[in-house]
Amino acid sequence: MTERGSETILVTGADGQVGSELVALLGSIGTVVATNRQTLDIADADAVALAFGSVRPTIVVNAAAYTAVDRAETERELAYAINAIAPGVIAEAAKRAGALLVHYSTDYVFDGRSTVPYTEDSPTGPLSVYGASKLEGEQRIAASGAQAIVFRTSWVYGMRGSNFLLTILRLAAQRDELRIVDDQVGVPNWSRELARGTLRVLQRGRGALADCCGLYHLSCSGEATWYRFAQAFLRDTPSVRLVPIPTAEYPTPAQRPGYGVLDTAKFRRVFGFALPDWRAALDECLAHPAIPA
Repeated sequence: MTERGSETILVTGADGQVGSELVALLGSIGTVVATNRQTLDIADADAVALAFGSVRPTIVVNAAAYTAVDRAETERELAYAINAIAPGVIAEAAKRAGALLVHYSTDYVFDGRSTVPYTEDSPTGPLSVYGASKLEGEQRIAASGAQAIVFRTSWVYGMRGSNFLLTILRLAAQRDELRIVDDQVGVPNWSRELARGTLRVLQRGRGALADCCGLYHLSCSGEATWYRFAQAFLRDTPSVRLVPIPTAEYPTPAQRPGYGVLDTAKFRRVFGFALPDWRAALDECLAHPAIPA
């Protein structure tokens, strides 16, 4: 177990869905230096080098990402700068500093044609610029030789930022009928559960994690469609009628995987715990929406 306060932890994307939760939790194992887009542009290699020189982190948690999936189709250069090139730069800086890097990726690296959960070794085949940029970020981290743990996850939501839950809650207050896609299958993941899982891993200490570096699937259990996810958090809003529709009736600039469930067996085997069922996490999110102090 890491001694309380012994690490210096640089968190990027600290005002995002996962980043904000990380900042609230990681203080239990060290001094957290929180950065956002305004204080650290991770697409600027010089800025990254300066940050590492100033902070001298022992752990770096890269929670920054370009997540506008549809807009990425027309902002390819920006998506690749943040999701592909920057993780490689951060990994190289972490290697020079002797720091452990934690990075987050996505189920969108897969083509969604599977009918069984994807393992870390499953063939990739992103359908969108977003997915392709995130996959290249994974590859650049691996090529850097840095001590790094990469967590793929899916369908991230929380009570801040831009996500499916907040969008549907807002629309439910404005309309009496919502048409929701019911043929894309995945796993909703509360941002706080992802941060908790990250904390539990890091509590082992950098020394113990040296032999655990690599790629893992970090996700709640179970599965849902977007329609069933919406049903779960709108169950107490009977005034809103939900209508299940196929993806074909809701065209978007970026193609989504039809199936994106992640197999978490490797994570459970290596780290000895698992995240809860997505429904349990959702219930806690709705009951305790505030970010912990």
